[in-house]
Amino acid sequence: MKYILVTGGVISGIGKGIIASSIGTILKSCGLRVTAIKIDPYINIDAGTFSPYEHGEVFVLNDGGEVDLDLGNYERFLDINLYKDNNITTGKIYQHVINKERHGDYLGKTVQVVPHITDAVQEWVMNQAKVPVDDDRKEPQICVIEANSSFLFQLGGTIGDIEGMPFVEAFRQFQFKAKRENFCNIHVSLVPQPNATGEQKTKPTQNSVRALRGLGLSPDLIVCRSAKPIEMAVKEKISMFCHVEPEQVIFIHDVSSTYRVPILLEEQGIMKYFKQRLNLPIDDQPSDLLMKWKKMADRYERLLKVCSIALVGKYTKLSDCYASVFKALEHSALAINHKLDLMYIDSTELEHSTEVENSVKYHQAWHKLCKADGILVPGGFGIRGTEGKLQAISWARAKKKPFLGVCLGMQLAVVEFARNCLNWKDANSTEFDPDTKNPVVVDMPEHNPGDMGGTMRLGKRRTVFKTENSILRKLYGDEMFVEERHRHRYEVNPELTQCFEEKGLKFVGHDTEGNRMEIIELEDHPYFVGVQFHPEFSSRPMKPSPPYLGLLLAATGTLNAYLQRGCKLSP
Repeated sequence: MKYILVTGGVISGIGKGIIASSIGTILKSCGLRVTAIKIDPYINIDAGTFSPYEHGEVFVLNDGGEVDLDLGNYERFLDINLYKDNNITTGKIYQHVINKERHGDYLGKTVQVVPHITDAVQEWVMNQAKVPVDDDRKEPQICVIEANSSFLFQLGGTIGDIEGMPFVEAFRQFQFKAKRENFCNIHVSLVPQPNATGEQKTKPTQNSVRALRGLGLSPDLIVCRSAKPIEMAVKEKISMFCHVEPEQVIFIHDVSSTYRVPILLEEQGIMKYFKQRLNLPIDDQPSDLLMKWKKMADRYERLLKVCSIALVGKYTKLSDCYASVFKALEHSALAINHKLDLMYIDSTELEHSTEVENSVKYHQAWHKLCKADGILVPGGFGIRGTEGKLQAISWARAKKKPFLGVCLGMQLAVVEFARNCLNWKDANSTEFDPDTKNPVVVDMPEHNPGDMGGTMRLGKRRTVFKTENSILRKLYGDEMFVEERHRHRYEVNPELTQCFEEKGLKFVGHDTEGNRMEIIELEDHPYFVGVQFHPEFSSRPMKPSPPYLGLLLAATGTLNAYLQRGCKLSP
């Protein structure tokens, strides 16, 4: 097993996850089997109880793991399926060690950070690195480990959060346990360029590397992030002061799309370096997979046609809150040769209260909604902004605007239909109004109202189509069932579905028992679809998600032609 540790310096949020994913993509393109592990220093057991404004979206895995969004990057880039244990947190490690102590595994000993916590980190990494993540179920050969930069080297080399130091010490020890020929450290750093001087500054990177060395880890490669391409003199300066060869300094400047990053890494000889440094049995020439990435990046940059989608949600101030939704839309837009124009609309700004308080903001939000080619209402929790989402859904239904509702978006589509088509004016979800006389959305029987973490309906579940006359079934290749990932506590009330179907809102998909409503489609509408699952989590750059692809096709007026061609994209 070969291990590649990716650490970060200067500041967080400089694309370390994309770089780690891109490195894995390059290695996979060489025919190697690659897995990935993300380490986060927070004491939470997992990401499930975070607000999206904390660390971005909560990504859901097949096994129901609620994890950091970077695991979504790994899955999309590498086309693999990871597990909850591929996301290590301080909480998981300490819980594991405390459980062993209670079980008597350390009987007679004082349990300490060193060696017990550090040993647990190393054992976890070694065990999880062996778990197959590809469809062929073979053991991986390379494990890319991304360490959250918040516990390493921020702001000129000062040490970051104290809870992360056991991980630093664990990998200091691990490099000797794994042996030099099996362990490689890549340090991602920022090269800022102040507007006042226009000069690219290397001092933050120098301090970051110095701090890293002081903790016992020496970088084999330094990946420098910058706004603009870095000059050769800067590369030579970093090489000299950071004690690495010039070819060990890699530059990644801001690019038009993340699809370009693996190409930039490959062009700077990273494949050749890995072959020599880790003694890998690979060729120096790029493979067909990498050539596909290059063609995809070239095609993305040449797109001229634009399709605009309005995303109506409550976490619109940070784009990472809907990272997988954005990627699923982008994958679908690229598949039909369109550039995506995603307009984020805060759902509260569509509500009457905003019209009273700030009419300019209200009318701007409605102007964006009205000019969009399609409307998407994603998942979410809580009552804030729901009335604005209902207004957007009502507009999409009445104006026959292409619409996709995901999770809460589907539930609110049912609520809107009940209020305006069935004339059940107080129809609601029991999440928002426990005493409603028309509970069209109810809490799940299997939900545990005690603990919050890990108690939702999570992970990959089967959805069975109950009719052949379904747009979504055709988009999925006329399959009898699909398996997608879920994350919800509430669902459509199965006792009331007959009333909806009589008025044209069809429940075309349900779970294997037939009790849980999974897919809705509205008759006499170009594309009005709701899904209880989260199809964005399984979208891939070269395999777009069918519900999202359907939305983009309908928004560009090409859905019928696509279906008539037997769901084949035009060249």
